[in-house]
Parts: sequence; C-alpha cells; structure tokens
Amino acid sequence: METLHHIVYGFGVALTPQNLAFVFLGVLIGTVIGMLPGLGPMSAIALMIPIAFTLDPASAIIMLAGVYYGAIFGGSTSSILLNAPGVAGTVATSFDGYPLARRGQAGKALSVAAVASFAGGTVGVIGLMLVAPTLSALTVSFGPAEYFALMVLGLTAVVSLSGVDLTKGLISATVGVMIALVGIDSQTATLRFTFGSSELYEGVEFLIVALGVFALAEVFVMVTRRGAPAPDATVTSLRLSRRELRTIGGPTARGSVLGFFTGVLPGAGATVASFLSYAMEKRVARDGKTFGEGNIKGVAAPESANNGAAVGSFVPLMTLGVPGSGTTAILLGALLVLGVQPGPLMLDERPEIFWGLIASMYIGNLVLLILNLPLIPLFARVLRTPQALLLPLIVVFCVVGVYGQSFGVFDLWLLVGFGLLGFLMRTNGFPAAPLILGLILGGLMERSMRQALLISSGDFTVFVTKPISATLLALAALSLLAPLVGVWRRRRARALRGAAERAHDGARPGDARTGGTAGTTEEPGAGREPREGGNG
Repeated sequence: METLHHIVYGFGVALTPQNLAFVFLGVLIGTVIGMLPGLGPMSAIALMIPIAFTLDPASAIIMLAGVYYGAIFGGSTSSILLNAPGVAGTVATSFDGYPLARRGQAGKALSVAAVASFAGGTVGVIGLMLVAPTLSALTVSFGPAEYFALMVLGLTAVVSLSGVDLTKGLISATVGVMIALVGIDSQTATLRFTFGSSELYEGVEFLIVALGVFALAEVFVMVTRRGAPAPDATVTSLRLSRRELRTIGGPTARGSVLGFFTGVLPGAGATVASFLSYAMEKRVARDGKTFGEGNIKGVAAPESANNGAAVGSFVPLMTLGVPGSGTTAILLGALLVLGVQPGPLMLDERPEIFWGLIASMYIGNLVLLILNLPLIPLFARVLRTPQALLLPLIVVFCVVGVYGQSFGVFDLWLLVGFGLLGFLMRTNGFPAAPLILGLILGGLMERSMRQALLISSGDFTVFVTKPISATLLALAALSLLAPLVGVWRRRRARALRGAAERAHDGARPGDARTGGTAGTTEEPGAGREPREGGNG
C-alpha cells in the first residue's frame, strides 16, 4: 500500500507539463541517436548534459534517463535494417533481425523489436519499483568501509565485463582514477597532477571528459573511416498476427526478467543481458536451429532483455550510488553536479526524484511504443544522414556545451585532448567505460577510504574485518580472477589439443617407418644409390 502511495506521488511529479515535455524530448532524442551506428546512449547523454544542468534535478534525470532507455529502444532499428547496431546492446538483435529484413520482413522484425522492448522496459520499471526500496532499506547501515568496498566492486565488475583484455580494462580504469585525483587535495591542500597549471587546481570537469572521450572521439573515428553509401532503408507492413504475438510471448517474458536481474548486477548491462537471453532462448526453443536465419524469437529475446537491463541498471545507481555501467556513471556524474547524492537516503530525502523517475519510465515506455511503430519509416531516413552534416553538429554540441559552462578556452583544449585520448583508446582496443567509472568513483572511493581509516585510527583491517565490506571485496577479487581463470582454461585446452594433435601426427610417420622396415630391408639402400651415383 505504501508503494502504491509513492508511485501515485511519482505520477504527480512526472505528469506536470514541464516533465512530460522532458520525457518526450528525452525518448525522442534517445531514439534518433540510438539509431545512428556508433554514437550510443553514452554519447547521447553526454551531449544532453549541458541542457540538463539548466534544469531542476527531477526534470534533468527524467530527461537523461529517457535518452538512455530511448537509445536502447531505438538501437534495434539500424541493427535490423542495416546490420549496423546503433548501440552495443542491440548487436544480438541483428543476428535474426537483419536476415528478416533481407527477406522483405523488416516491418515484422521492427514490430517485434518494439513490442519486446516495451515489455522489457515495463517489467524493468515494475522490478525497480519493488526491489529498490527493499535494497535501500538494507543499505542504510552501510558505513564508509562498506561504501568503499561497494565502489571497488562496481569498478572491477565493469572492468572484468568490458569485453576486452583485462589488462586494458584495468589501465583504462586507472587513468580514470588518476584524472579524478587532479587538483587540490581537499584535506591536505596538496597539488596533484596539475603540472604547474592553475587552470587544473579545481580538477577536471566531468562534462569535458564525457564529451571528449565519447562524443568528440566518435567524430575522430568517423572522420578516419570512409563512409559507404547507405543502403535502402524502406520498411514493409508493421502488423503482427495473433500467432506471431503468441510466439514471442515466452521469449519476451523470459528475456525481460533475465534482463532486469542482469542489469541489477554492476558491470553487466544491456549488452551482456541481450547475449545471455539470446543464448538461453536458442537453447530452450524447439526451433533453436533456425536462430540466425530470421527467427522472430531471436529478435524478441535480446530486445526485451536489453531494455529490462537498462532499467535494472538504475537499481544500484539510485539505491547504492554505484553505477553499474558507463552510461549510469555519466548519469551519476550529472546528479552529483546537480547536488544530488544517489544512495539509500535519497528515497527519503529526495522522493520526488526517485518516484518521479519511476513514473516517468512508465510514461516513457508507452511514448516509445506509440512513437516508434508509426514513425519507423520516417526514422529510417535518419540512418542515411550524411556525415558532412552529422559530424559538424556533434562538434558544435561539444564546443557549446563545454564553453557555455566555464567560458574558458583552456577547457576547449582539454576537450580536444580528451577527444584524442578517446580516439586512441578506441583504435587500440581500450574500453572507455572503465575510464568514466574511474573518474566518477575515484574521488568517492578516496573519500570513503579516508573516512573509514579516520574512524579506525588508520587500521586497514577495517575493510576486511567487517562482514559486508569483506564480502564485497572478495566479490571484487573474484570478478577480476574469473576472466583470468577463463583465459587459463582456454590456453590449457588449446595446449592439450595441440599436444594430442602432435602425438597423433607423430604416430603416423613412426608407423610408416616401422611398416617399411618390416616389409623390406632393401628400401633404405635403394634410396642411397642415386645419391652415391650422383656424387661419383
């Protein structure tokens, strides 16, 4: 009953004309940018942060969250039509969506994606509404040691699940933490990493790093690639039969639940959820062998999962103050700049933000369904936007966003520098998500660690003697060791296969020599006679 009262209050916040407009604006921008291959929700949110800073916190998070799940929702369009995923979370959607489009069933695939995305997002919002208050109540007792351990877990989980070499993920996270330490130490007044520049005394602004590493870096990447002419992105009928709706019912339900709980785990995110759901559905489906050839179940499962995970990632963000992905790390940075500290106390201190966000997600998912189905043919034209128009617009957004915040030319040079850093990271396989998480969590981790050591009179065992912090640190260690164990097992398996193949290949020549000796003793001599004659 109390939850019902809270959600009614949340709808009162979300249904104001101003917030309704920001819901619509957020999901619309997210949908359009989500369809553009390469940009993704992180770049979209980074571009919208300058606007968000001019709003009150509730309106800002409503708009930015709409951009996030709107981008996940819209990312399937380019995956299905062009086999070019707009966001990483829709890669699995292209496995069956693109074959459907090539068979002239693009409309059906897009409709399945829209319905499954709506279902996944709705299930995720219900889960957020039910799980978050309970989890928040459990974490009220968290102290500095527990928060430090929790942030370490969030950072290591994203590093281990970043999909690249673990070493590169750790390097990226370390760079992010180092950037967070730039400036004057608030406790000792020591200058750190300022290199004699007074402009760095107050540290590096989060907005500069976010826009540089994500948006401007993407411009540099696009400039270095020769864009191929966009193929025809026309769509067919969008109607689904009752039989097709029944067919996707099970995969959508399973994907929604799996996606939400995967999203709750720090570091997993929409991409991991979509692949897990696709793999599970391929295994349980009777027609699993047809996955990859244009099976609508292969569209419904990952689409419901990635949207459920997008909403699920707000659980650790809003209740623990720990981002579960690079995108929610940007959202956390925006909230901190707006003076809002996400965590267990936020539900009591700032209920209009938490419950207004949940209510706006219900509205936003409905708007996305209504928006996407009839306007899919129109949105498809965005996929053919020439880079000559798109790239200058992105650069203008970046420059105006940074200069409008500080009116300093030095910040523009920093923007270019971080853009080049992001470009080098992209071209060399370094993930950007650990860097942005390190930037966000670096200062918070340092503060929590200092508070814990101050309380314990400098005793470092405080982090392992408390059950919760010890458990969280153990999980963080496991999250780093698990990929190493996987690498070791794969190398061992390859070594065993190689040894078996060498033993098998070595046995065959030995058998031939044995057989030849047993058959005749004259063959060796016969083999020497020509050489002796040749030498004579």
